[in-house]
This record gives sequence, C-alpha cells and structure tokens, in this order.
Amino acid sequence: MAGHPDKVDNNQMGLAFEELIRKFAEISNETAGEHFTPREVIRLMVNLLFVEDDDVLSKPGVVRSIYDPTAGTGGMLSIAEEYLREHNPQGQLTMSGQELNPESYAICKADMLIKGQDIARIIQGNTLSDDGHHGQTFDYMLSNPPFGVEWKKVQKEVQDEHTRLGHAGRFGPGLPRVSDGSLLFLMHLLSKMRPWTEGGCRFGIVLNGSPLFTGGAGSGESEIRRHVLESDLVEAIIALPTDMFYNTGIATYVWVLSNKKPAARAGKVQLIDASSFWQKMRKSLGSKRKEMGDRHIADVTRLFGAFVEAELATVLDAEGKEVAREIVVAGEQPPAAPDGGKVKLAPLSRIFDNKSFGYRTITVERPLRDEQGNLVLGQRGKAKGQPQPDSSLRDTENVPLAEDLEAYFAREVKPHAPDAWIDHEKTKIGYEIPFNRHFYVFEPPRPLAEIDADLREVTARIQAMLTELAA
Repeated sequence: MAGHPDKVDNNQMGLAFEELIRKFAEISNETAGEHFTPREVIRLMVNLLFVEDDDVLSKPGVVRSIYDPTAGTGGMLSIAEEYLREHNPQGQLTMSGQELNPESYAICKADMLIKGQDIARIIQGNTLSDDGHHGQTFDYMLSNPPFGVEWKKVQKEVQDEHTRLGHAGRFGPGLPRVSDGSLLFLMHLLSKMRPWTEGGCRFGIVLNGSPLFTGGAGSGESEIRRHVLESDLVEAIIALPTDMFYNTGIATYVWVLSNKKPAARAGKVQLIDASSFWQKMRKSLGSKRKEMGDRHIADVTRLFGAFVEAELATVLDAEGKEVAREIVVAGEQPPAAPDGGKVKLAPLSRIFDNKSFGYRTITVERPLRDEQGNLVLGQRGKAKGQPQPDSSLRDTENVPLAEDLEAYFAREVKPHAPDAWIDHEKTKIGYEIPFNRHFYVFEPPRPLAEIDADLREVTARIQAMLTELAA
C-alpha cells in the first residue's frame, strides 16, 4: 500500500498537507497571516529551546510539557517531540495546543491521537478571546502567530481583560495597535510560563520586524518591550533570511524568552543575524525560495548555546568572488586573505545590556515671548512668575537610558537653545530594538577617480548616440 506509515512518515505527510493547504489558500485568497511554518524554522526553534537544558536530554523518564497557542496542524509540537525522542528515547513530552481553523485543528488532533497524546489538550477556538488552557503553565512553548493581522474581532474581550485584570490577566503590560495582534500572542505566552520556582520556562515565537521598534515611548508596543526587557525575560532574537515562508517574503525574527536564564545571560540580550544563513531551494513553494540547511541551523544553535559575540568572515578572491565563509568568535583570528583577495567581516552575534534598548523621550520647552521680545510669565498657581512655554517651539529628544540626562541636555540642546529647559513631567520611557542598526556595515564608496571615469564613459556613449540620431 503506497500511503502506509511504513513508507510515508509524519514529516512527509505534513509537507504534503502544507503544500495542499498553500494551494487552497492561494485560490481562496486567505489572509496574509494564514501561513505555515517551514520545517527547518521549527527545527531551529526546537534546538534553541532545548540546547541549554541538559537534564531534559539526559535523564531517563523525564516528563516535560510543551504548548503552542497557534498550533495549526501540530507541526511545532511534533518536531519538538521528535527532537526529544532522538536525544532521550526515555523522555516524554506532553503536548497542548489551541487552533482557530477547524480543518487544521482536526488534523492536529488526529496527529496527536496517532502519537498517543491526550487529545483533550488540543482545543479549538480563538486563543486571544477564549483561552482554552486557562490557568495552566508549561515548561516549553512555541508559536508562529499571524503576521500583521488586525485583532478588531476580539478587541472588546482583549481590552476588557486588560482593563479589568491588569497584570493579573494576560495583557497587563499594554495593548498593541489594532492593525497587528502578534504581540498579544507574546503576552499570552508570558502568562503561560511555568514559574521559576517550579523549574521555569523557555519559549520561542516567530514575529515580523514591527514588534522590534513600532510605537514610540509610552505606546502599547513600547510598554510590552519595556516589560519583557525590564523583567529580564529576553534571551535572544535571531533574524531569519527573507523568503522563508510560503506566502510572505518579509523579514522574520525568532524571539527566545525565558524566566530561567543562566547566570551569564542575566541582564543581557543576544542578537544573532542569521539572515545570510540560507541556501536556494531546488523548487520554490509560493514565496518560499530559500531554506536553512542543517549546517546553518547548527551554526545558529552553537552561537546561541555558547552565548558569544562573533563575526562572519567572507573570503573573496582577487576578482571579488566569494570563496569561503567562516564564523570568527570574539578573540579569534579571522582567516588570511588569498593573494590579491580580501576578507570582509560583518557582525553576526552581539550581546547587549537590557538597558541599552531603553531611552527617555524628553520634552524640550522654549519660552514664550511678547511682541517686544520679553518673556511671558505665568500669573497664578505653580506657574506664577515662571517663563511660559511656547508650544510652537516645543521639541522632543530621545536620550538613551544609559546616558546622564543633564549631561546630554548640556551637550546636545543648550548650545543651540540656551533658554531651553526640560519639562520633566512629560518625560516618557520607551524601549525599541533597532536590530538592523546593530548589524549595519559601512561600505566605503568607490574612489572618486573610478566614479569620474565611469561618468566620462557614459557621457561619451550618450554623445555618440545623439550624433547618430542627428545624422
């Protein structure tokens, strides 16, 4: 029988199903957020979850729980179980999940049934408005929530929980804008973390770029980032290659959060730029044109597990063609350049203090003056006798948390506006993670003589063409 489990394993069936779903989604023009997680991305995330937990991989009979609030057909849960069985055949993973789409839910439940799991732990419904695992916590969690999908349909329930329960509920830190609900899933996962006193939790979530920086100081997004960074929950953020998902080519990031950080990671965040870690697929699947190979996954896992800063050395020959790549850990010597060639170094793994992503948005006021240029003073209350601010001259500045506010003001503002002052009552704290800025490598422009020679050549060609036209 061609379709027997002995001949076609779960992984192959999963891939076949995902290809069918992708085709149907294209026909029915489903939401941009309805996408499926490539197997190699799940494998990377599972590696990152387990790499620091030797006891899970070594103790016979160990039992751990894992949860996916956007379970789809159960791919993330299945690959996590495969990983554990491969490294610890006596280990056991109890799987829980929730899924909105009824077809995906049915397939996930069937897969769990085949695996001998308790299918009562797989719930159908909207995770945000109707938590199917209320009050439960887990050892590990994985999620790939919809990218950039609005949450208007569940806005009333979510806002009600935020207002009524605050930090006792799931959405205490803040609410993102209605146009993108992915950070709601992040907060949902935070509420499901097994407490540190009971062994703690680590989870991985795939997000697009906007949760890193969208929203200024005091906004919902910034307050959520502030919460996870000030609570020291972010272990690492890994940039994936573009064109990795079946129906979107946008940049994506894996966030790894934990309430059981090893001592070396305390107060730190590791950023890894794995956007160049890909190989071209033999055949594209919709928008998916790239995949991460085993070596790429192993390299990222090693960088995360070792918690080191590193650079990527690209070796170029005399003609500028790439001949080799090598990861150079901080303190190591980069490879030597071949004759006439060169070695380009680019940051690959960087480690920052949590505080380095924080800033204060200060309001800089300038005095209001009358037509004669005299200061306008307040007439009553606290403002009596004080210069009044001119709202048309009001400005804001972002000052890094690590920098002294008065020193910054004296250096950056006072020389240009000696009469300015800070309205401290309007100061707001914000957090953003400008990922690309930390990995930007300045490429010096070509020599001027070279550019001039190119321009002369192009000009001569245009003149020749004009002469021909005139003739």
